[in-house]
Amino acid sequence: MAIPPTDVNNALYILAFGAHADDTDIGCSGTLAWYAQQGYRVGVCDLTHAELSTNGTVYTRLEEAKRAAEVVGLAVRLTLSFPDRGLSVRPETVSAVADIIRQYRPTYVFAPDWEDRHPDHRACAAIVEEGVFNAGLKRFGTPSGEPPHKVRHLFYYAINGMERPDIAVDISTVADKKKSALEQYGSQFHSGSGSIPTPLNQGFVDAIIGRDALTGHQVGCRFAEGFRMKRPLLINPEPK
Repeated sequence: MAIPPTDVNNALYILAFGAHADDTDIGCSGTLAWYAQQGYRVGVCDLTHAELSTNGTVYTRLEEAKRAAEVVGLAVRLTLSFPDRGLSVRPETVSAVADIIRQYRPTYVFAPDWEDRHPDHRACAAIVEEGVFNAGLKRFGTPSGEPPHKVRHLFYYAINGMERPDIAVDISTVADKKKSALEQYGSQFHSGSGSIPTPLNQGFVDAIIGRDALTGHQVGCRFAEGFRMKRPLLINPEPK
């Protein structure tokens, strides 16, 4: 993605949506950290409080997300209150996402991969896709009353699994920040006294770092995050 001139309106360059607080940190926090390091405003919006998580509490997860946001360098981190394991494409969910897009006017939006194994991740992808579309409709009303906004592109990030990406972003210089951000989620990724074993606290962070290393190897760098798309990405040829 080519970097545009600084946005004087304080809009976000990237706005990433997740169903739960750690989703974006798993899938695209390296990309967010890289752009934040370049001085661009990036943000995250979580659709739920992840209140049905096996380990941790709503409070601990909010605190972990706050610390991770500081590591990544987010300008904005929002948490909506839609029900965990109750996400679906409904007028209220689509309207909320469209309204946030209009308020923060991102150039690019990120969402979980539409084929992820977790139902909430798939639902989040569908909600965001609808929200991105409706945010650009002149006659679609949202609570804030902000004018329509068209996102340049919607990218989908991997959480569980590893689909073949359409594009990759070199995160080699910020891979340590991504790992540090993930380590803030002690309730999810660390096993200890009182915690219940889950796929997340059985070497999951190492698997994510390994996935980034493999993606990086495929494109010729040390670490990279891969993303999928549903429509072509236009590349403008450089003049000779």
